[in-house]
Amino acid sequence: MTTHTGEGTTSGNNGLRARVRTKDGWAVQHAVLTVTDMTGQQVLRATTDDEGQVRTEPLPQGAYTVIVTAVGYQPAASTAIVPASGRADLGNLVLARQGGVELPPPGPWTIDPVHSTVGAVAQHLGISSVRGHFTEFRGQIEIAENIEDSRVSAAISAASIDTGNKMRDDHLKSPDFLNVDVHPEITYVSTGPVTPAGPDRWTVPGELTMNALTRPVDLDLTYLGTGPDPWGGTRAAFHATAELRREDFAMNYNQVLQAGIAAIGTTLRVELDIQAVQGSSLPMG
Repeated sequence: MTTHTGEGTTSGNNGLRARVRTKDGWAVQHAVLTVTDMTGQQVLRATTDDEGQVRTEPLPQGAYTVIVTAVGYQPAASTAIVPASGRADLGNLVLARQGGVELPPPGPWTIDPVHSTVGAVAQHLGISSVRGHFTEFRGQIEIAENIEDSRVSAAISAASIDTGNKMRDDHLKSPDFLNVDVHPEITYVSTGPVTPAGPDRWTVPGELTMNALTRPVDLDLTYLGTGPDPWGGTRAAFHATAELRREDFAMNYNQVLQAGIAAIGTTLRVELDIQAVQGSSLPMG
């Protein structure tokens, strides 16, 4: 428990003043500040604003217990010593995410295709892997106050598949596989609550639509961190994987070689390395 003392720097009739932040320094909106006296009697309750700040009415001189709570965070408690003026600045009150995982601040985030990769891996001849990636895609991530309510959506140009071999790419674009002339877009939309899958991992349930067929697909998501970029923005990084069965999306083509070995494996491993920029659109330039 931390003790705060001294005169606040606020003017007017403000009493307690505080700024509620995550460990990374992000403002925690709608956090609740509950103040009790030394007998345990609640004397006031206040909510932080959009900047994570809270100001209260002046308090009588004395010692108080301050408890801060917010959805998705571990509660934090501290002691405030209020002087005769009735005002005190508590400074930054830091909240830790439940489960110990820090996350991006709530709000919209836009996937940056220039600094992201959407790829897939298929087994070839039972002994090696063939890798490909899509060069054209877009998407949005909405981080909710309650992380379980967060959402993601993405659209991929099927014709942008690139495996480094034109003949193979042309075959993948054909009706044997992606049938891009008829179904030019692949889409993914999350459908349910995001759930913890480990100390640094989350499961994102969703629906993938490919070849006009929609199937449930869970993303195994790892959050890698948040930080400023050289262009004045803020970025968050994620890594995600999923496994698909080709037959679920009517991609049944295969060539069986001698000894019964299939040329292409029946499953695909999707690998995503995503950078998202804070905001509802990408910066210009």
